[in-house]
Amino acid sequence: MTTRPSGSRSATPGESVTWNQAGTRVRRLAAGLLALGLEREQRVGIASSTRYEWVLADLAIMCAAGATTTVYPTTGGEDTAYILGDSDCRFVFVEDATQLEKLRSHRDELPAVERVITFDDATADGEWVITMDALAELGDGHLADHPDAIETTTKEIQPDHLATLIYTSGTTGRPKGVRTLHRAWVFEGEAIKAQDILHEDDLQFLWLPMAHSFGKVLLSTQLACGFATAIDGRVDRIVDNLGVVKPTFMGGSAAGSSRRRTPGSSPCRPPRAAPRRRSSSGRSPSASRSTR
Repeated sequence: MTTRPSGSRSATPGESVTWNQAGTRVRRLAAGLLALGLEREQRVGIASSTRYEWVLADLAIMCAAGATTTVYPTTGGEDTAYILGDSDCRFVFVEDATQLEKLRSHRDELPAVERVITFDDATADGEWVITMDALAELGDGHLADHPDAIETTTKEIQPDHLATLIYTSGTTGRPKGVRTLHRAWVFEGEAIKAQDILHEDDLQFLWLPMAHSFGKVLLSTQLACGFATAIDGRVDRIVDNLGVVKPTFMGGSAAGSSRRRTPGSSPCRPPRAAPRRRSSSGRSPSASRSTR
C-alpha cells in the first residue's frame, strides 16, 4: 500500500512502505477506533480522494469490525451530509479543509458523528476533529490494556458481516446505499488471484476513486496477490506518474457501451511473453510505492 501525499507531516513524497509498516499503522488506527467505542458493523465514513491514508483508514475500519461508508470528494456538502447521516456514521475520516467544511456546515444534520479524523494535521482542533496520529495514540493506549484486541476482533468477523456501504450517484433521487459484505471483497480478490495473471512481482498504479466499487476490488486484489501499489488519485498527473512508476498494470474505467472494450478499460497491462512463477517467499519486501 502506499502514497503519502506532500503536505502530510509524517512522510516524504515517493516513500515506500513495507507490508509490516502498513500493517502496524493499520493495527494502531483500528485499536484507536475500538478505543473510541466503535462496535461491529457500525459505519465509519471516508470523504477523500484516492491516497495512501484512504487505504489505511479503510483497512483500519474493517480490522475494527466496522463498515466503511464511502463518499466521493466531489460530492456536495448537502449530499455528503445526507450519506453520512443516512448511514448513521459515528466517525468520519476527511482528507482536508474542503471535506471538513462539508461536515461543519451541516453539523446539525449529523448528530451521530462523534469524531472526525483528518488526514491534514492543520485542520484538527483536538476535540471534534483529531489527527491520524492522535487516533493511533489512542490505539496505543487501548493495545496496552488489551494486547490481543485486534486479533480477537478480526477473528469474530463473519463472511456475512457488513464491510462497506457504497452510495449511488443520486441522479434519480436521493443516493441509496449498497451493502457489500466481507465475503464479497474476499471473493473478488481470490477470483482474480485464481486467474494467475497477477503476482507478487507486479506493480500496480492506482488512481481510480476508492469510493467506487472497482477501486475496492483493486485493493482486495492487492491483498490477495501481494503485489506493490503506487497510489496517486490526481487524474491530471496520471501520464507523468506512469512514466515515473512504470507499472506492470493499472485499472481503468471503460467509457461508452459496456458491450465494447475501449482504450482505458480495465485491467490495462503490457503483454508478457510467458507466465512467471509465483514467489514462494510470501509477501514481497515492499508492499507499496508512492508517487506524490
